[in-house]
Amino acid sequence: MEVESSAIRGLGYDAAQRRLGIEFQEKRQVYVYYEVPHSEFEVFLAAESKGRYLAQVFLPKNYRYTGPYRSRRQAA
Repeated sequence: MEVESSAIRGLGYDAAQRRLGIEFQEKRQVYVYYEVPHSEFEVFLAAESKGRYLAQVFLPKNYRYTGPYRSRRQAA
């Protein structure tokens, strides 16, 4: 889903596999993060600044990830 952010274009969450996809605005690259709890995704969505939340809260948790991918389809 697309989100209001100058840094992040969209977020997608697969609850069954606990995967969070993040598409960035600048190069439209997609990264997929693994073992992300649904509660983390909900807090991310509710954050006033998605970019600030990403940098200050999410990334320091060091979730395993793959990417960058060139498209959402490639990341699936």
